[in-house]
Amino acid sequence: QERLVESGGRLVQAGDSLRLSCAASEVTFSAYNMAWFRQAPGKEREFVAAILWTGTDTDYVDSVKDRFTISRDNAKRMVYLQMNNLKPDDTAVYSCAAKYRGGPYSDTRPIEYDYWGQGTQVTVSS
Repeated sequence: QERLVESGGRLVQAGDSLRLSCAASEVTFSAYNMAWFRQAPGKEREFVAAILWTGTDTDYVDSVKDRFTISRDNAKRMVYLQMNNLKPDDTAVYSCAAKYRGGPYSDTRPIEYDYWGQGTQVTVSS
């Protein structure tokens, strides 16, 4: 069973950069497409970015395009989210999720993902 642990979240100022990490403890990590979601207080969980199991394809929600970059290192079983030019609206709990590679690698619906981490808090002050 896949176990996901996020790290890297903290309080930053608007315009700052931050890199989130997600460690996966499963030897078949490369069998999973990976994604980042976020959930702000009082809001539904929102898709942020996804990456194909090979690392060659990525997908982003429009609001983070050109600011965020998702990447993965299959040898280290790690997924990353590089976030630049952060805005107060980016404040949320960020979670990584794993989706078995049998279907489309990117899906905005949380229910389509098989495993989740506990999340890491990102707070952006204005």
